[in-house]
Amino acid sequence: MRLELIAALLLVVFFASPASADTNAKILLQNSPLAGFRYYEGKQLWSEMKVGDALQLVREPGNSYDPNAVRVEWQGHKLGYVPRADNEALARFMDRGSKAEARITRLKKSRNPWQRMEFEVYLDMANPIQEKAP
Repeated sequence: MRLELIAALLLVVFFASPASADTNAKILLQNSPLAGFRYYEGKQLWSEMKVGDALQLVREPGNSYDPNAVRVEWQGHKLGYVPRADNEALARFMDRGSKAEARITRLKKSRNPWQRMEFEVYLDMANPIQEKAP
């Protein structure tokens, strides 16, 4: 249900906005904590990362733990994953060819690894959902 609502909203926004090659509209898809922070390179890179830094999202459809896995990287370094509870819609959009962007929105020194980093994920409306050919 959530995926259908998001897709409907994207279609409304996309078709309601004027067509232009210069359009740089982005839709906020989600705000999430980083899953797996303590298992990857985040601790070693902590002092270098800043709020606002771009993150790369990499789809991992063959991940044996989660078929909807989306890896989160910073400057080519693996930091963790989009949480399983938040990754289904994003994975589907990425599988359909949509470009997603992410940025760090919060860095907090905390004993709880789920509170150390938060990030936002945006869908780029200049590159709308495209069905891949079979």
